[in-house]
Amino acid sequence: MEGICGRKGDRMIKKWYRVQKLKAIFILALAVIFTNAVVSYSNTVKLIYNQQGVIYSYEVVTQLQSIQSTLKDTETAQRNYLITADADDLKTYLAAYQQTNSNIQILSKLTAQNHQKQQWISLLEPKISNRLNILQQEIYLRQNQGFEAVRQRILSDKDKQIGKEIQQLIHDSLELEQNLLQQGMQQSQANSQKAIVTFFIAAVVDLVLVGLLYDLLWRYIRQLQQTELALRQSENRLRAMIDAEPECIELIARDGTILEINAYGLAMLEVESADVLIGKPADAVILPEYRAAFADLHKSICQGNKGTLEFEIIGFRGTRRYMETHAVPLCNEFDGTFIHLALTRDITQQKHAEQKIREQAALLDVSTDAILVRDIHNQILFWNKGAERLYGWKAEEAVGKNVLQLLYKEISPQLEDAYLKVMKAGEWRGELHQLTREGKVIILESRWTLIRHDNGQPKSILSVNTEITQQKQLEAQLLRSQRLESIGTLAGGIAHDLNNILSPILMSVQLLQKKLPDSQSQQILQTLENNVKRGANLLKQVLSFARGIEDKQTIVQIQPLMAEIEQIIVQTFPKSIICQTDIPKNLWYVRGDTTQLHQVLINLVVNARDAMSSGGILRIAAENLVIGEHSAQINIDAKVGSYIAIVVTDTGMGMSSEVQQRIFEPFFTTKEVGKGTGLGLSTALGIIKNHGGFVNVYSQVGRGTQFTVYLPASTFRDTHSLSLELESVTGDS
Repeated sequence: MEGICGRKGDRMIKKWYRVQKLKAIFILALAVIFTNAVVSYSNTVKLIYNQQGVIYSYEVVTQLQSIQSTLKDTETAQRNYLITADADDLKTYLAAYQQTNSNIQILSKLTAQNHQKQQWISLLEPKISNRLNILQQEIYLRQNQGFEAVRQRILSDKDKQIGKEIQQLIHDSLELEQNLLQQGMQQSQANSQKAIVTFFIAAVVDLVLVGLLYDLLWRYIRQLQQTELALRQSENRLRAMIDAEPECIELIARDGTILEINAYGLAMLEVESADVLIGKPADAVILPEYRAAFADLHKSICQGNKGTLEFEIIGFRGTRRYMETHAVPLCNEFDGTFIHLALTRDITQQKHAEQKIREQAALLDVSTDAILVRDIHNQILFWNKGAERLYGWKAEEAVGKNVLQLLYKEISPQLEDAYLKVMKAGEWRGELHQLTREGKVIILESRWTLIRHDNGQPKSILSVNTEITQQKQLEAQLLRSQRLESIGTLAGGIAHDLNNILSPILMSVQLLQKKLPDSQSQQILQTLENNVKRGANLLKQVLSFARGIEDKQTIVQIQPLMAEIEQIIVQTFPKSIICQTDIPKNLWYVRGDTTQLHQVLINLVVNARDAMSSGGILRIAAENLVIGEHSAQINIDAKVGSYIAIVVTDTGMGMSSEVQQRIFEPFFTTKEVGKGTGLGLSTALGIIKNHGGFVNVYSQVGRGTQFTVYLPASTFRDTHSLSLELESVTGDS
């Protein structure tokens, strides 16, 4: 019994142990199932969380890059508008401005639940807003005050510092998010592998629970599918955003082949399908002369750097474009290599506009006219090379100055009238007197054109000025010659009639001298005869001036003639007048009348004496001179050839410009009544012109006067007969 009981007890004990063992196995199985379920669920949740983190980081990176790109577009369009004032550039700027604000709002919503990201968003957003406000202020300043008003502001360190701070914040944020994105992808891969291993371990450990594990696996797979669907949807959204970008976006592999390209890039390269480009070299459409630079840029990007490059391409349909690319290393691929992300924009219109501006500026600089632009406040905005040559001021010296203070002595009524007319009618044309840098007054033919803003308000005034100083001087000389010729003709007629009147008077006086022998009558008649002869001599001078002198001309040596004049000055002029001479021995000869030339020099030195009543210096000089075409154009009476210039200079009272214009008129004199006839200079001018010469006068009130007589030098053919004529003169004497 004891054995049976013992055996039964053993069986009961064994059964109990089996039950306990089964319970333990069941409990262990439940524990394993629960553990596997917990582990699988935990891994799945981690995977989903990591995938969401990856998507979230990717979206943040995308928005940061979009903000960086659109902000640069905003600045580029704003700068273009500041330079060109083109309405299209302003539209581009406004669109980029709105896009930048939109991207900032999207980024703010994305990071609303992340306290750390909200902190740097709170740093980034006011800086961008401040930057956009500065850009808007510069546009306002450009529209109201012109480009020069904003140029210094554009170049200011404050402007550059804000841009650098924004770029640094975006760069730091991108770097942080890209690191988080990379870590999330690696963690997601590790979690996925761990979940699969756990699943297979659970299947091996407990095949009985395959149904439950299958259910768990099915749930896990469904979650993976949902995650994949979310990733695919996110990828589609990202693709739609990239395709909507108005820039060519490319992903380029380390070997230089294209991995991805957006829709705008396909249109830019003139292809319909990405299959044509995927796997092909990225520099296939780049012009050969730019490929080396593009290769260097790609190499630098693969080393983790950023870069920018401008180049030209020819699309598959033959269109040539200027491009600008901004390249960055995006992230690591699974094999550890870098992806070259290139954002490329079409800058063809910008390049053409810049070329057009350069061509227009070159044309303005080639022009011989002075071309300048000033705003409505008379501040100079543009100053071409012709203006530099005419006025003497360089462009950098003139731009920004007030044109009225720079070019005018005073504001004349004519200038005010011109300004009113151009503001009213839009244009004005007339003559102006302006100043050069040296203070010289020049005469200009000026054409003004009013330039308006798009809204019709006056913007600036374009002036095209042509110097006509020489032309006006020639016109004045011509008019003076015509006036003298008319006066000479009139004076000749009057002198002829007076001479006819004086002839019988002189004959009657001579008859009366014979019939009235008493001394008182003789004295009266002698006085009468002297005055009649003096009047006859005066009329002879008038006739000589009016008809011209046609006496016999010979070869004349100027040196002895001037030496004789010097002797007369020393012997007869007051001692308070110092005579200085400069007469070279190698003077050329002239063909003329010695007596008449003597009369010219006497008239000039006598006038010089009368101008120095308190004494002074009388200087007589002569030189050989050859007049070229330029000098001949300045003086209407001058001709190209060889001349002898005789200069008579005094330090007397001088003459005003009004007096200088009339000194050669017959009977015009500034001397007191009875001290001058007004025929000396007019007769001298007639003699000089009869000899084929001309005379120039320079005088300043209180500083003296200088007469320069130009007489044509005798040609070399005349020198052959010179010795014979001199011998004949010597023989006659």
